[in-house]
Amino acid sequence: MGVNGAIRLIHPFSFEIAKGQTVGIVGESGCGKSLTWLAALQLQPKSMLTGGRVLLDGRNLLELGDEQMSRVRGGRIALIFQDPSSSLNPVLTIGRQIGEVLAVHRGFSGGSILAEARRLIESVGIADAPRRLRQYPHEFSGGMNQRAMIAMALAGAPDLLVADEPTTALDVTIQAQILDLLQQVQKETGMGLVLISHDLGTVSDMCERIVVMYAGRVAEIASTEILFSEPLHPYTRGLLAAFPDLDGPRKRLETIPGTVPAPGGIQTGCSFASRCSYAAQECGSHDPVLEHAATDHLVACIRLKAIRAQYGLPPQSLHADAHGASL
Repeated sequence: MGVNGAIRLIHPFSFEIAKGQTVGIVGESGCGKSLTWLAALQLQPKSMLTGGRVLLDGRNLLELGDEQMSRVRGGRIALIFQDPSSSLNPVLTIGRQIGEVLAVHRGFSGGSILAEARRLIESVGIADAPRRLRQYPHEFSGGMNQRAMIAMALAGAPDLLVADEPTTALDVTIQAQILDLLQQVQKETGMGLVLISHDLGTVSDMCERIVVMYAGRVAEIASTEILFSEPLHPYTRGLLAAFPDLDGPRKRLETIPGTVPAPGGIQTGCSFASRCSYAAQECGSHDPVLEHAATDHLVACIRLKAIRAQYGLPPQSLHADAHGASL
């Protein structure tokens, strides 16, 4: 519990996203992945309090007023929400919705709006752009609505794109097309990309770094290579054990017992302790903090030495250096 009975939904943590970089955020439903970004862009419910700093070019976004934030959202930072069919306005045409972004964030007007909207809708792989721009979201398939959402997000020429489960409810072929499209656009524009996903296979292919979240806390941060070759947090190890290895021998997949605790359900100690096979008595009374396990590897677990010993890992990570530089 927080101040005056408030429930802490997201615990303090810190990481950076550089221009052109792709960062993945993974974890079960209810771990705070989406809420983190809604809070960062001041899109959380008014009853929810935020603190800390969200820096964009040195400016703390949490200190900006509504008018200033309206220029950041869609202009500097754009979001692709999980369900495009409910995020798009059902009573406005696709062209009108893309045009509003172009007018507000890039100053387009008149015929230039139509020309740029056509270019954007074609760039995301939707054919017959003049007709499609006159249509409404209900006239689009799920994959086309997702592409239209991407076109809207790109209309503001953002420096950072946050894609929240961008392939939810799409078939496998369309999923691959959407992810390829995001990578292509990122390569062309140099924007940063945050990919929020449950799919470890997707983030392993697309992301350079991965943030693992559990119950509103960051459990582990590492480069993709290190996270998959030397996972250290018990929760990360559990997620990877439940992921099938298509190239290895056939074996029964492991599961993580229990469920993610409700907000406020864990008041002290490690939130994962009740589900963790490595848990000891001190896990219930000591809050874990992110500490360097290596140069580009942060882990929040007080049982780190025991985990290393059980899996035959050296006391010091093979990826560490003598200086332990910060992320």
